[in-house]
Amino acid sequence: MHLVKEAFPKRFIEIGVAEQNLVTVASGMARAGKIPFTSSYAAFSPGRNWEQIRTTIALNNQPVKIVGSHAGVSVGPDGATHQMLEDIALMRVLPNMIVVVPGDSIEAEKATLAIAENGKPSYLRLAREKTPIFTTMESQFEIGKAYVLREGNDVTILGTGIMTSQLLFAAKLLQEHGVDAEVIHVPTIKPLDDETILNSVRKTGRVVTAEEAQIKGGFGGAIAELLSEQLPTPLKRIGIQDRFGESGTPKELLDHFGLTAEKMADQIQTFVHDTPKYHQGF
Repeated sequence: MHLVKEAFPKRFIEIGVAEQNLVTVASGMARAGKIPFTSSYAAFSPGRNWEQIRTTIALNNQPVKIVGSHAGVSVGPDGATHQMLEDIALMRVLPNMIVVVPGDSIEAEKATLAIAENGKPSYLRLAREKTPIFTTMESQFEIGKAYVLREGNDVTILGTGIMTSQLLFAAKLLQEHGVDAEVIHVPTIKPLDDETILNSVRKTGRVVTAEEAQIKGGFGGAIAELLSEQLPTPLKRIGIQDRFGESGTPKELLDHFGLTAEKMADQIQTFVHDTPKYHQGF
């Protein structure tokens, strides 16, 4: 944020350790015609100020952009208090709220520009640690769209945020064991790209989701809702299983929680081996 302050000192307001006030001030600025971006650790915004976001921003449909950084267990040594795992669930349940989880730094830039222009309350979820870049400046990005990065026939694996890069590595490992995985990147969790997801699932008959967040109510929960209502299909959700985070290095924590390419490939291979494909009409 210091870079913004240095470049645009008259457009930067320091609220201090007062996240409830942060979003309330932002809502007032939006009502006055501005397009405010708020930024804090996700553990505190939306973790601490969800009620103010709900009442002053979402309820009034004000175009405030809430940037939650340091999300997921890859925050590392800060531990469970600062590893926000529940934010996807908290934000996607709010009416009017757009929820975007970019996969890398290039896509994060595109997402920032997109939400600045969408005229809607929006939540942008960012990681802390450096992560692999798998998109380019020429890659497409549009709010509400998912992207097929690798075609396959045996299972649809859906990733959001930094998990997508891990899934691309996992798909290569799965191919070595005879599993042909279709990898879809889902940077927008709300609204979901139902069409792209369902078209893939009709082909593969099995689904796996991966997220660096709680699977209950999170990205995996959103996909479960979609499938149960429109195309009931065997689903495995990979993510945080009703636990809090722990302290450690980002690499140690991703491995500990089963969120590395190797750990996810093992889980997906077992799921495919044990789970028959669903075919529409059964």
